[in-house]
Amino acid sequence: MGEVILTMKDIDKSFPGVHALDHVNFEVKRGEVHALMGENGAGKSTLMKVLTGIYQKDSGSITYKGKETEFHNTREAQDAGVVIVHQELNMVGDLTVAQNIFIGREPKKGFSIDDKKMIEDSKKLFQELNIEINPKEKMNNLTVGKQQMCEIAKAISHKAEVIIFDEPSAALTEKEIADLFEIIRDLRKKGLGIVYISHRMDEIKTITDRVTVMRDGGYVGTLITADSTKEDIINMMVGRVIYEDPKEHSMVAPDAPVVLKVENLNAGKMVQNVSFELRKGEILGFSGLMGAGRTETARALFGADPKQSGKISIRGKDGQLREVTINSPQDAVKYGIGYLSEDRRRYGCVVQKSVTENTTLATMEEFTSGIFINKSKEKEVSEKYVKELATKTPNCEQLVVNLSGGNQQKVVIAKWLTRDSEILIFDEPTCGQDVEGNSRLQRIIEELKSREKLCITISHDMKFVVRNFKRVIVMCKGKILLDGNAEDVFAQTELLKQSFVTPPPITRIAQGAGLKKTVFTTGAFIKIFEEERNC
Repeated sequence: MGEVILTMKDIDKSFPGVHALDHVNFEVKRGEVHALMGENGAGKSTLMKVLTGIYQKDSGSITYKGKETEFHNTREAQDAGVVIVHQELNMVGDLTVAQNIFIGREPKKGFSIDDKKMIEDSKKLFQELNIEINPKEKMNNLTVGKQQMCEIAKAISHKAEVIIFDEPSAALTEKEIADLFEIIRDLRKKGLGIVYISHRMDEIKTITDRVTVMRDGGYVGTLITADSTKEDIINMMVGRVIYEDPKEHSMVAPDAPVVLKVENLNAGKMVQNVSFELRKGEILGFSGLMGAGRTETARALFGADPKQSGKISIRGKDGQLREVTINSPQDAVKYGIGYLSEDRRRYGCVVQKSVTENTTLATMEEFTSGIFINKSKEKEVSEKYVKELATKTPNCEQLVVNLSGGNQQKVVIAKWLTRDSEILIFDEPTCGQDVEGNSRLQRIIEELKSREKLCITISHDMKFVVRNFKRVIVMCKGKILLDGNAEDVFAQTELLKQSFVTPPPITRIAQGAGLKKTVFTTGAFIKIFEEERNC
């Protein structure tokens, strides 16, 4: 590590009702990756927004490259070489990928924009990131993971000397994270200072040199990563050690009534003949890489995307399983389905509305009488879930846009818990959540199971799925690849990642209890492995 390139000293910042930063200290050296950690609402993103000119500090000083500095907007920060990759996406959906990357600084050819050069420059950036994205594609057509990679490409396109990554891996696959780490290592070798904000302990231990911890808007301390344990860091974040031991799960009784049955569901290219069923009180993990068809299956089931064919049957109050027609989210809600989107700001909540208004958004009929809204009842329910989920907000009238990303996620969860849906689909619910938030999410899932609710959780983190679910479905290229006991499926998924030069004995592959997708021949195993490898 080289000389100190950036120092923030005694930074203080308040908003109405919130003391967001309380005399915080932070520094970055050239050629280091410095982690900034803390629970949701600890002030990490706020500190970085003060640095990059999004917010103006109330007091304190910022020294950059030896001179006291204050950026008044992000353009000033970018021009000086300080760039941030935000946790929340800041792309224009109707513009192309290339237009988003170079917006406001498009290459010119005479008086016109040089589209050809802009596209070629975008391609070079993606080659550097080792990902395949068409620069001509509209941003709206990309998955959240691909949009995040475009944000990273946009940041790298600036001649940066300090790059801030705010939860960059939250929507990325393992391969994309590995590629990201390679990029970060290359930037570190070039002498750039890297700020890395993340809740993922494994990432912190893998990629960072130092760790600074914040709690409740204040500075707690700085550690050398190599000399620290995960428990040390967690203890600094929350004041105690949180253990995530594997839970003992039991399979739902085979004679339990089927509540949801999906048969040969087809929707676009990413949902191909998907069939599964869930029984009363069952919780199911959906895994697979980004683009495998997990989210697309959930959106088709929820009516957010049109299905081309297939049947969806739901058990009614009379106990009978009947085929239903779901053409819109309104239909899905009517049949007791709730969906927590991976893109919470776009589909999960109305950020310019209050915590209370978002909490009751899907259940307004319960709080209205004619044209009148029962405000006291609304407040009572929203305060209940703020307390239950430990949402950090000064009060329930706070606008959701002013909350941290993890706390916005909690508001979305509260919305569907208020609805008391029979079937809840969580799409990447751990995105942006800290250790304590994930622990609470696990308790929520257990609570739903105890109330005999159906819970489908989509996650690319197979270890999270195995820890919290007895049954898991793995998807690849729009199809169900594996379906069965979580630990057995995880073991087989790990086998699929290994070299198929010497395939494991077929008996080992087929031993998973309750597996519906069983490999019977070496050739079939290799074929499935190749599909998994190509995802």
